[in-house]
Amino acid sequence: MSRIATKPVEVPKGAEVNVAGRTVSIKGPKGAFDYELHQAVGVEQQDGALVFSPASDDDIAITGTMRALVSNMLSGVTEGFEKKLELVGVGYRAQAKGKVLNLNLGFSHPVDFEVPEGVTIETPSNTEIVVKGADKQQVGQVAADIRAFRPPEPYKGKGVKYADERILRKEAKKK
Repeated sequence: MSRIATKPVEVPKGAEVNVAGRTVSIKGPKGAFDYELHQAVGVEQQDGALVFSPASDDDIAITGTMRALVSNMLSGVTEGFEKKLELVGVGYRAQAKGKVLNLNLGFSHPVDFEVPEGVTIETPSNTEIVVKGADKQQVGQVAADIRAFRPPEPYKGKGVKYADERILRKEAKKK
């Protein structure tokens, strides 16, 4: 039995939630979402909280998933999400210019990354990238796309890595 699925989701201050059938509409200072719940999941608004209920005992897992997604949307429209990336390597640089992120990653050419709608990218320094947005999935995907240009290698640790990522280093080949 899922404990997450039965837990109500508190609606934070500054967020508006409307429930119409299986559609949940969320508005806040950082954005707005409309989400259609799975047909096996019911939702009700009670005392400033959203209560999710499964249609049968077999649908508890999908109910927990729907609850977690709506909870992430609520925190996204009020607080937002962010991922930090670091560039490790000589000459590796990043520069945000409007809706384009310019990356120098040791290739023979610079890499230009088009920033999608709903996401903002900041570069506090030449070797740091901060990806911000209201949609948790989109922020994570944009960060993963940037990291995929040059993932960290295990010998020197060069590449684009998450700020909290630990690279397992390998020992060099002996002569």
